[in-house]
Amino acid sequence: MKVIDIIAATKNPAFSFEIIPPPRGRSIKEVTDIVESIMPINPQWIDVTSHSSSVYFHENADGTIRRKTYRKRPGTLGICGVIQNRFKVNTVAHVLCLGFSREETEDALIELNYLGVENVLLLRGDGPNYDKKFSKDRSFNEYSSDLVRQVFELRQGRFLEELSHSSSLDYCIGVAGYPEKHFEAPNLKLDIQYLKAKVDAGADYIVTQMFFDNEKFFNFCEQARAAGITVPIIPGLKVVKSAGQLKSIPRTFHVDLPGDLVGEIMSSPENASEIGARWTAKQCEELLNKGFMNLHFYVMNDAHLVKKVIDIADRL
Repeated sequence: MKVIDIIAATKNPAFSFEIIPPPRGRSIKEVTDIVESIMPINPQWIDVTSHSSSVYFHENADGTIRRKTYRKRPGTLGICGVIQNRFKVNTVAHVLCLGFSREETEDALIELNYLGVENVLLLRGDGPNYDKKFSKDRSFNEYSSDLVRQVFELRQGRFLEELSHSSSLDYCIGVAGYPEKHFEAPNLKLDIQYLKAKVDAGADYIVTQMFFDNEKFFNFCEQARAAGITVPIIPGLKVVKSAGQLKSIPRTFHVDLPGDLVGEIMSSPENASEIGARWTAKQCEELLNKGFMNLHFYVMNDAHLVKKVIDIADRL
């Protein structure tokens, strides 16, 4: 089922979740255990992140150093297939611009279609930490709006190479929004114009980067609507679980943490996860009261905290 149809049918609070593939060499059981733990919450869909290749330097036993290039967390396509077919839960595969050619993207979308996956979240991505060379017969998408256009073309049955009797790949297209603006954008107003370009190219819905101040999300929605963006906007939420995340979350995701949340955790770091869960639960209550019935949680590996948040929110 397509995400956009799930949103349209939602009348009561509904939750979706984002998980990451396990590191290379680890078992898919890490993922299936997380999915099993959130099944009682009735997930409406589950996002599976994607990661481009990176270069690492490996020292051999004789002291020589060699360059290795590989994806640290492969498996997005396979994990989507496992979740959707084993657990009967809709999945959203993340597809990246940077680090992948348009031809590789088309191949991945064909594979996902064979697996029965109907939803994709299209992102520019951080890109590889090396300069990937594309052969002359390959092309690439520079921005996520370019990627949206490519997938929209596939919805019309138009592939990179002209094919006779081709079938369309009818994907529901999601894109990312940034309530505090993307860190590369000079200001929020221009960033919303970039977002509108993605919607105009064919995006069906928006899911936001995590935020911890609902007022910033409400302001973002107001500016997006004023700019002519009419597709659904889904708030993205994350639970702060440790004092260490007071530094790592802003550094990694380029978001601000409210002073009240920071102060409470700093004064009682041993209770950080309890404080973080209560904070997110209050966010949920306010968002639901404002009519945002679909809430998206960045689970990472902390499914138990998300379950706690939903339990607390139910009691508020």
